Amino acid sequence: MIPLGDSTPRRSIPFVTYALIAANIFLFLVELAQGPNLQRFIYRWGVVPVRLERWLENPVVLITLVTSMFLHGGWLHLIGNMIYLWIFGDNVEDRLGSIRYLLFYLVGGIAAGLLQAMFTPGSRVPGIGASGAVAAVLGAYLVFFPAGRVLVGVPLFFWFEVFTVPAILALGFWFISQFFNGLLSLAVGPAAFTGGVAWWAHVGGFVTGMILGPILRPRWRRRSPWIYVYYYR
Repeated sequence: MIPLGDSTPRRSIPFVTYALIAANIFLFLVELAQGPNLQRFIYRWGVVPVRLERWLENPVVLITLVTSMFLHGGWLHLIGNMIYLWIFGDNVEDRLGSIRYLLFYLVGGIAAGLLQAMFTPGSRVPGIGASGAVAAVLGAYLVFFPAGRVLVGVPLFFWFEVFTVPAILALGFWFISQFFNGLLSLAVGPAAFTGGVAWWAHVGGFVTGMILGPILRPRWRRRSPWIYVYYYR
């Protein structure tokens, strides 16, 4: 299923979501500008589990848990992540507020990178992509808007069927598929540098989003531009 939109309205302009999308596109263009040095560039700024295991020797390597979120393995990789961020990020930002949302996004991506490294110890394959952080957004969206409707497209042979499904079904199906693919990856071992998918980063990001989203959620709701109503749950 390919998400095309959702029915959940938002009350504010998602400046951080737009900025994250712009940053990902800009840094992907920086990648393309590397030419023959691209592989070295990715190895330097991506998350390499074997280097992460020795972080006490070189703490600077921890920064790759952040830089890796803004690198991608190709146009399809970038576009796929940005579609999910565009559709679901605005509502999560609206619910958390821009500053909390930015913190949430970064922590979700870091947690995703750490879990992927835990499941691939000793690997020298660099992990890159925003998918772990985006998975955190999906997890929070599922918690915040389980009754939302998601417009999805499903390719069926020679045509493309479009219909709406409950968010809990669309995102629940996505998570289950990532989890079982992650289990399968444990049997076959680390993927090659090209074509590999960080399944456990997706799982880790999603679970982090489900937990962290409600924790960071403000205890007030905006009723008008001038009035804030406090509530307790």
